[in-house]
Amino acid sequence: QVQLVESGGGLVQPGGSLRLSCAASGRIFDINTMGWYRQAPGKQRELVATITSGGSTNYADSVKGRFTISRDDAKNTVYLQMNSLKSEDTAVYYCIARIYPLGYWGQGTQVTVSS
Repeated sequence: QVQLVESGGGLVQPGGSLRLSCAASGRIFDINTMGWYRQAPGKQRELVATITSGGSTNYADSVKGRFTISRDDAKNTVYLQMNSLKSEDTAVYYCIARIYPLGYWGQGTQVTVSS
């Protein structure tokens, strides 16, 4: 089992920045990949970014060049730095930790981009 606690969401104006955090506990040494997904109202949950235990990253085309995923293994925490935010980035953002084939989800944190 892995427990995930997200933080850092909120309301920001277009063009602004936010940093999301996801703190993991439990079977952290068995985690293969961690990442962020998001779900906007009326839409399916979609991949935002992932990072492997080796540090390889992957991003959705819609966030490339604006978002950066990183990890601090000493703190068992994964971050999502979001810059140049757009209204279409508004969604609930979920952290995921994968111990293949299982995936563990956080509770989600709301990000709202609006003037």
